[in-house]
Amino acid sequence: MTPIQMERLSSWGQRWRHWLLGGFVVLVAALLFEALRHLMAEMSYAEVIQAVQDTPPRAMALAVLATALSYLALTGYDHSSLRYVGAKVAYPVVAKTAFIAYALANTIGLGVLTGGAVRMRLYGAAGVEAGQISRAIAFNAAAFGIGVTVVGAAALLWGAASVAPVAHLPVLALRMIAALILAAAAGLLLRCFQYKTQPAGETSTRRLPSGPLAVQQLLFSALDIAASAAVLWLLLPAGAVGFPAFVGFYAIATVLGIISHVPGGLGVFEAIMLVALGGHVPTETLAGALVLYRVIYYLLPLLVALGLLVISELQRGVAAPVTRAAAGLAPLLLAAYTLVIGVLLLVSGVTPATDAATELLSLHVPLPLVEAAHFLGSIAGLGLLFVARGMLLRLDAAWWAGLVLAAVSLVLCLPKGIALSEATLLSVLVAALALSRKQFTRKASLLAQPFTGGWLLSVGAILAALTGLLFFAYQDVEYRRDLWWQFEFDGHAPRSLRALVAVALVALAIAVRQLLRPPQRKLVKTDEASLSNAEAIIRQQDSADACLALMGDKQLLFSESGKAFVMFGRHGRSWVSLFDPVGPQSEWPELVWRFLERARESGGRASFYQVRPQTLPAYLDAGLRVFKLGEDAHVSLPDFSLKGKARANLRQGVNRAEREGLSFEVIPVTGVPQVMAEIKAISDAWLGEHNTAEKGFSLGAFDETYVRRQPVAVVRQGTRAVAFATLMATERRIEACVDLMRHLPDAPRGSMDYLFAQLMLHFQAQGFLRFGLGMAPLSGMAEHPLAPNWHRLGRLLFSHGEHFYNFQGLRAFKEKFDPVWEPRYLASPGGVTPLIVLTDTAALISGGLRGVIGK
Repeated sequence: MTPIQMERLSSWGQRWRHWLLGGFVVLVAALLFEALRHLMAEMSYAEVIQAVQDTPPRAMALAVLATALSYLALTGYDHSSLRYVGAKVAYPVVAKTAFIAYALANTIGLGVLTGGAVRMRLYGAAGVEAGQISRAIAFNAAAFGIGVTVVGAAALLWGAASVAPVAHLPVLALRMIAALILAAAAGLLLRCFQYKTQPAGETSTRRLPSGPLAVQQLLFSALDIAASAAVLWLLLPAGAVGFPAFVGFYAIATVLGIISHVPGGLGVFEAIMLVALGGHVPTETLAGALVLYRVIYYLLPLLVALGLLVISELQRGVAAPVTRAAAGLAPLLLAAYTLVIGVLLLVSGVTPATDAATELLSLHVPLPLVEAAHFLGSIAGLGLLFVARGMLLRLDAAWWAGLVLAAVSLVLCLPKGIALSEATLLSVLVAALALSRKQFTRKASLLAQPFTGGWLLSVGAILAALTGLLFFAYQDVEYRRDLWWQFEFDGHAPRSLRALVAVALVALAIAVRQLLRPPQRKLVKTDEASLSNAEAIIRQQDSADACLALMGDKQLLFSESGKAFVMFGRHGRSWVSLFDPVGPQSEWPELVWRFLERARESGGRASFYQVRPQTLPAYLDAGLRVFKLGEDAHVSLPDFSLKGKARANLRQGVNRAEREGLSFEVIPVTGVPQVMAEIKAISDAWLGEHNTAEKGFSLGAFDETYVRRQPVAVVRQGTRAVAFATLMATERRIEACVDLMRHLPDAPRGSMDYLFAQLMLHFQAQGFLRFGLGMAPLSGMAEHPLAPNWHRLGRLLFSHGEHFYNFQGLRAFKEKFDPVWEPRYLASPGGVTPLIVLTDTAALISGGLRGVIGK
């Protein structure tokens, strides 16, 4: 598929994605409504609440223990996956990371994205390479899929007689299906035991985990599924349904809930369980158990995860990197918890208070205060749904709004309906927000941020569900016109109706405001004043490659303070930032978000090209995915020397160059105009010899204005200049590197080796710490069998793409200097977007797609 075809396909997908998602949600909702319509008519809201209240404390305690056992098994998933990819991480770090990741993923869905962001941050802080983390996540997903299938098949084989009436299939057919699945799993397990790995030190070609590791992972899966199923089973009346048959139903409902992509499988899971077990358990009892199951298995772990966050916040000043990284997860965890609290407040607004609470309020609280508390509490719940989005963006305004809304809701809990459990959950939110103030650093208006179509669609789905819940809770109420104006202590239905209408109107107003938002101001083209400001910032940086901003071919987006900037180019719909932001790291998150928002508002796709591994959390927090581009080489200058056996070839090359009359000098910026004619002649001859044009964006071009901004290293043979390199360095004296490197066609062989060796010695004498050799594209791609397709494509091009680019030759040249290699990544949206972005980046470098093809 050509880049143009991929562009069209991506545009079509972007245009219709929300409509397709909306259609799928409507279809699922319709099927669920039809399945549940008859069941809902057989029970009442009061019976469900009574069933919850009648659940024995012993059953709830056992359910909590089963939840703990399930999450303990989930930590085993990560432990096994890290072993499989060859990463060594202490179990306490694994347990903490896995628990937080699964607590988030189970609650708000999107497990690969939410859980993946947690793992990238915490395992990255523990020293695990990003590629290994990606493979571990893939292993987890595959292991869960196989595990839940095997456990479900085993349960089906055992309990086929109970499942057959619901599935409308013969018992024998069900057992044959289960037996085939188990036989396939046994075959896979046998292959794991038979598959041999290569000796240590050789490249691993293992396509399956070892036999013991596979058995261990299967046991973790069985324990997880069985324990999580037991949470719900223990909440049902004793003997209502056999555990094997129940596990079969549970596994099916879990898988379908995941496939639906509804957060936590909410609604899908419940519908399947109600339909499957309706003949075994009274409907209202099963519904009450499902409510408690959500609280115990989903909400309780999220509360514990917030507790870990609080501990991390208190320890972050003196703690290990992993604990400090855990504190950085505050916005993600608080966004999830705020969303849950917002939904709970809205549910509270459309359901009646208890009779005891109503009687107590009528004796001690004025009716207007009760009405106002109920009304305002529902509005606050809606506000928290939108605030949760702002927390995800780390807005300081979202922190303030969340704190105020949570505090107000906490005060309103008592007059609204003496909601003590609600007050407890709100107290946790207030405390967690108070301790996480430093994590919300973006100075931006909450309402100025664009809400995505998916977010607005989710809010709409929540409001639709609330409407259904309201009519279910008050199904015995006769709806009349005067019902809206009834104000009584026991007038729960009118109060709930007014609150729901108010919530719907406010949500509609917010949605309309988003649609009518004025466009953002256009970006200002880079001028000399912007370049001067950028140059002042660059002088104080560690990374010398930031000097590429001074070419003037890229646009600059400065932070609000003007102390940091992003340099980027635009081609097609791609907005490509070159490297990480430049400036104080405290301003990077704000710049990343601003860049993403500017691109989105202009209909573009934002990405960051050649970012460092230590900066990945900033992009993961912004919802981007990372793709390895290659490895960057740098030489440690304090350790560099031409002496010793390892440097023999390089030392001999330098000695040979000196015997041939080569000499080396560094021309300061003030002296560059005097040698401009000489080096321009070299540049023109080099371009002619290679039959190529000037490049740009991530490479320097011979523009005299740009060249005059930098020192130049010149190699002469006698008095004739035969090679030169423009130099990039900053006042920090941390890193130095070359930009343009060109030589005459008849320059002595080894001139460039001589130039590099002398440059390293020069900057070593100047007290610099490292010398950058630049990136070797597509090198260092993972060869692991679970490596993503991106790495497999990269390895293929690196091995067989010499016709297009000298991948291996460039790597070999840099290896002469025995450098340290560090990965470089592309941070961009997923799907086919990375391929399109790289195509557009190549066009930016070569001056257009024609330049890419024409060399």
